[in-house]
Amino acid sequence: MLLLSQLAIGKNATIAAIEAEELLYHRLSALGFRVGKPLSVIRRANFNGPLHVRLGTTDVILRNSEAARIHLQSDLSSKHV
Repeated sequence: MLLLSQLAIGKNATIAAIEAEELLYHRLSALGFRVGKPLSVIRRANFNGPLHVRLGTTDVILRNSEAARIHLQSDLSSKHV
């Protein structure tokens, strides 16, 4: 399983699980991060900085440490054949 912190820029994936302590889990949930929700990475800051993530029409900036708590399932639609 892929972590959000590992997802390449421009690739799409679906949230498979969120493994975080309760406070972070609720914060991520309030921002729209829920199991089954599709997302994509728009950009990544240099030097292991934050990620710019798009969930539908919502853009969120996440720390790399927070993104490492979100497990993804790769979408086949983002792969070129």
